[in-house]
Amino acid sequence: MPADSEPSPQAVRNPALLGRVPNEELPKTEAEWRKRLTEQQYRVTRQKATDRAFTGEYTDTETPGTYRCICCGEPLFRSGEKFHSGCGWPSFTAPIDGVKGDTIAEHEDRSHFMIRTEVTCRRCGSHLGHVFNDGPPPTGLRYCINSSSITLDPEKPGGGDRPGADGR
Repeated sequence: MPADSEPSPQAVRNPALLGRVPNEELPKTEAEWRKRLTEQQYRVTRQKATDRAFTGEYTDTETPGTYRCICCGEPLFRSGEKFHSGCGWPSFTAPIDGVKGDTIAEHEDRSHFMIRTEVTCRRCGSHLGHVFNDGPPPTGLRYCINSSSITLDPEKPGGGDRPGADGR
């Protein structure tokens, strides 16, 4: 963001919209998370709810860029790994650092009378969605992610990600 521009009201409320949030600035209580997130973002990321199919902001998005965690700003997925699965949620073949990387954690989920694999942000524990073994090559995986759990940093003109988007 240029030095002379002010952050949007949404970014003032949730600094993760601007990039990776320093560890010391991450909320520590559920009340702090509620203040930072919209009601839907809170329900999805902190209470493991799900966006309704085909309603999410990023379901059909083809904008090149980096998808980050809406809670902590951690880079999670790149647009080059996104594909149209027809399931109603944004789908990716792999996280930003690969299938066995450090950004995504996997957990057994036995809710709703099913056995699935939940995926969460390893950094802040936010519920992102689920991963299934029915994706395209090369991984054969479909990371089915709630739009409410991510934010998109579009690439700058010229093909590179915006400066500082990965926060590293």
